Amino acid sequence: MSQLFHRSTNTFARVSIYGAVFIAAGVLLAGWLLVRSSYFTGVGTPVNQPIAFSHKHHVGDDGIDCRYCHTSVENSSFAGMPPTQTCMNCHSQIWATSGALALVRQSFQTDQPIVWNRVNQLPDYVYFDHSIHVNKGIGCSSCHGQIDQMPLTEKAASFQMEFCIDCHQNPAKYVRPLDQVFNVDYQYPANQAELGAQLVKQYNIQSLTNCSTCHR
Repeated sequence: MSQLFHRSTNTFARVSIYGAVFIAAGVLLAGWLLVRSSYFTGVGTPVNQPIAFSHKHHVGDDGIDCRYCHTSVENSSFAGMPPTQTCMNCHSQIWATSGALALVRQSFQTDQPIVWNRVNQLPDYVYFDHSIHVNKGIGCSSCHGQIDQMPLTEKAASFQMEFCIDCHQNPAKYVRPLDQVFNVDYQYPANQAELGAQLVKQYNIQSLTNCSTCHR
């Protein structure tokens, strides 16, 4: 019986099989890179807000402490958003008639809060407590980046699980003295490994990597 297929068909079949494996691996790799890209996570992209609030102006230029607006960050899981009254403490005198602040004045007069758009949004199945982190020496800029240099607020980190695990596995790398937690210009010293180890012991910081730590 004569051969139905040319010998080259065997080669073509092998190439097709191997090619399919590599293509599948490439697709998986591309997907893995995509979900970690700034396009997918939104890192570095300012979030549109009802008012163009500038942390660069308020924090960087005017030197306002984080806690003046985010009042519950030291004792609550939620950092807190400032009520309009906090804004009006200054803006009843400064730029009091500015058109850019019309919504602030309207909110104050009607007692209706301004609805801000979330910049950092964790899934519902993730538990995060601001207070435990700042009271253990983790600075604001460790997660939120150089907020004092942001004219419009943007996400500085992906907040995917690997970001959190990196710190939880090696907290000495990120911990700082408690009086420097809210210092946005803080620079880790050359002896951070030694200092961090001391602070971890002093603040009784545990390397918590159990799933139930965050997924409750």
